[in-house]
Amino acid sequence: MTAGAAHHGARPEPETGTSHALPLAAPALASWAVAIVLLGCPAVAGVLTAVTAAVAAAVCWAARPSRPPRARVHTPSRARTPGVRRWAGSARSPGARNVVVGTLACLSATAAVVAFKVQAVTSGPVPELAARHASVTADVVITDDPRVRPHRGGVVRRDSVVVEARTVSVTSATERFAVAVPIVIFGSGEGWSTLLPSQEVRVRGRLGPADEGEPTAAVLLVRGRPEPLADPSAAQTAAGELRAGLREASDVLPPGQRGLLPGLVVGDVSRMDDQIKQDFTAAGLSHLTAVSGANLALIAGAVLALARIAGLPLPLRALLMIVAMLGFAVVARPSPSVLRALVMGSIAAVALGAGRPKDGVAVLSATVLGLILFDPGLARQYGFALSVFATGGILVLAPRWRERLAERMPMLAAEAVAVPAAAQAAVTPVLVLMSGRLDLVAVPANLLAGPAVAPATVLGFAAAVVAPLSMGAAQILVRPAGWAAGWIIVVAEHAAAVPMATIGWPAGPAGLVLLAAAAVTVWAVMRRRAYRRAGLAVLAGALVAVLVAGPVSSPWPPPGWLLVACDVGQGDALAVSAGPGRAIVIDTGPEPGPVDRCLRDLDVRQVPLMVLTHPHLDHVGGLEGAMRGRAVGAVLVSPGRVPERESARVSSRLRTRGVPEWVTPPGTRWRFGDTEITVVAPSSAAPRQGPGEGAVANNASVVLLVRWLTPAGRLIGSALLAGDLETESQAVLARAGVPSVDVLKVPHHGSRRQDPAFLAATRARAALISVGAVNDYGHPAPLTTHRLGMLGMRVYRTDLSGDLAVTSQEGRLGIVPRKG
Repeated sequence: MTAGAAHHGARPEPETGTSHALPLAAPALASWAVAIVLLGCPAVAGVLTAVTAAVAAAVCWAARPSRPPRARVHTPSRARTPGVRRWAGSARSPGARNVVVGTLACLSATAAVVAFKVQAVTSGPVPELAARHASVTADVVITDDPRVRPHRGGVVRRDSVVVEARTVSVTSATERFAVAVPIVIFGSGEGWSTLLPSQEVRVRGRLGPADEGEPTAAVLLVRGRPEPLADPSAAQTAAGELRAGLREASDVLPPGQRGLLPGLVVGDVSRMDDQIKQDFTAAGLSHLTAVSGANLALIAGAVLALARIAGLPLPLRALLMIVAMLGFAVVARPSPSVLRALVMGSIAAVALGAGRPKDGVAVLSATVLGLILFDPGLARQYGFALSVFATGGILVLAPRWRERLAERMPMLAAEAVAVPAAAQAAVTPVLVLMSGRLDLVAVPANLLAGPAVAPATVLGFAAAVVAPLSMGAAQILVRPAGWAAGWIIVVAEHAAAVPMATIGWPAGPAGLVLLAAAAVTVWAVMRRRAYRRAGLAVLAGALVAVLVAGPVSSPWPPPGWLLVACDVGQGDALAVSAGPGRAIVIDTGPEPGPVDRCLRDLDVRQVPLMVLTHPHLDHVGGLEGAMRGRAVGAVLVSPGRVPERESARVSSRLRTRGVPEWVTPPGTRWRFGDTEITVVAPSSAAPRQGPGEGAVANNASVVLLVRWLTPAGRLIGSALLAGDLETESQAVLARAGVPSVDVLKVPHHGSRRQDPAFLAATRARAALISVGAVNDYGHPAPLTTHRLGMLGMRVYRTDLSGDLAVTSQEGRLGIVPRKG
């Protein structure tokens, strides 16, 4: 700011501490970039880079200026802007030379560390055995919580797990090696979810090469259960007990809050509902369950407040803050964001205890540099990048935006808007690079959810600490924390439902270039008042078009819908209209989220009858989603109980909800308004055999005939919903007589196992195939789609058209795809 501006009363720029932090930010950013590149290169590249940077640093340091540096020009005190420090100097000044030397030295150190890391994970017995895909027995130490990957389809629920570990010894068919290198374990079955970090186990499986650029020596595909060899450390055992205590205390909460609260507090999303996860992602709130520095800051702030109330001196306050942050990091697990926040918070606490001012950008830069030197693999983790960019945005952008907004609104409101806006603006380039999307509702959603995060986190963590001592007291603390979590769920649900809450954007470098061009354009437009008004008018018009014109021009569901085949991926889920707000649901798909989304879009609040055609995961896995927030009258199931495990799981869930489970013979009929449903199969004569257990279950599918009638009883149209019938049962039905219908839900996702006589006997004009865009079964089979076309049926597929609606307009049936 010039002296003239100061004399005229201009507002000084807010102090962010960025000017004198630049000498430290440059080495940190350069080291980060070098680590990203060198992790994908051979170790020799890191060695050459380290040597070259070290030599350049030495040369630059030795090249002292031949003349004394220029005297610093002091600005008169009355013309200097209060609180702003200036770092000046030309490219040949000592200050600039020191920055260059420091940057080169950090580059050299980073390159050396990366070279050592790459050499360790690409050489030695483990990578050599992985290259041969050798079968081994390995003693390993678990280094992170096992991450469960739910099964996305198929016959039964077989969740798999991903576990990060460090080898202790590896035994092949001929040799045994004592070696400590990081590996990634892929396992399935029981015995994994209870493992804790620092626990030593023995596993058997087949090694495989790790992905290029990853700081791991190999991946290990494990067969069978892990065999515990040693208990976890005392700290991890205590952390596990605290996490388990929080889960147990949360059992008094409704299901959504019960799953979310541990995620908000310690990042435990093991019980978090899939639909809530999707809503959080669409609303830009998924960072709340990542246990970032915000959670750690809340805990440290609460401890600091208590210490201040108790009148403790500054050094003791700082010590208590560090202890609280260390304890929280152990309980929440040291993720990239937690590590970053822990180091940054510890430095800030030391500065507080010493009574010295702290510089946020300088501390962040030092933290980034230190963590990359400690663990170079962080450089390639998106979680680390999101955490650093969000913190940087809050430190650099938020103060300036807050000052500008404070001219038009109260300071508290300006702070509440500026902080999430700055964080979102900073992480948007990373999101574009990572997933190719823009979260348009993220800022208002974070603004609304923000006030509930602090009470949920602080009370939840207090409940986790109290739970081992008194579960009753922990449950008392959990209830108000659950109310806060419930508010966040409501915000996420409504934000995700906003049209165009998330829009697609080109991913990768092209997307970043396009985003930069858009940002420059917006900046240029907003600089001038006339352009700003025109831009705001265009934005308001676009918003009206999205919120008003959009739903009018392309409504969903279409008027007069009778049946909707929901796009749930590789699986079946259908809804038959039973009146306003009511529908009969046939199957629920493989996951809760998609079927719940489909029924919400149809405004289905009551399900008088649900039909689960057979107990395969891709038909019953979404049961929780179909029942979420809806009154279910009864559930009709197949008389076949194969596979037994999935069938028992369904029965147990229905008993818990108090929903009756029915098995009815063919000929059973129900009438719901103008819709009539009749059970066609299976009968006692249905075949009990097939090529494998899957075919046996498929052949026992419940088959329904749906007829739509006028109030006078005249037939409007009909549909045959054939479950996953295969050729054996199809042939039996064809011989017994298949009703002629207008619409056929093609059995088994259009597989090759179709009986031509059965398909022809339906005389359908339209064929609906519910199938996933990505599946390993080859569905739908080209032979089947060709055969349907030859029979005069028009084929509609959910993988190509999304949800498919059968509609009635002026007494005629039609098919309306949601996409295209």
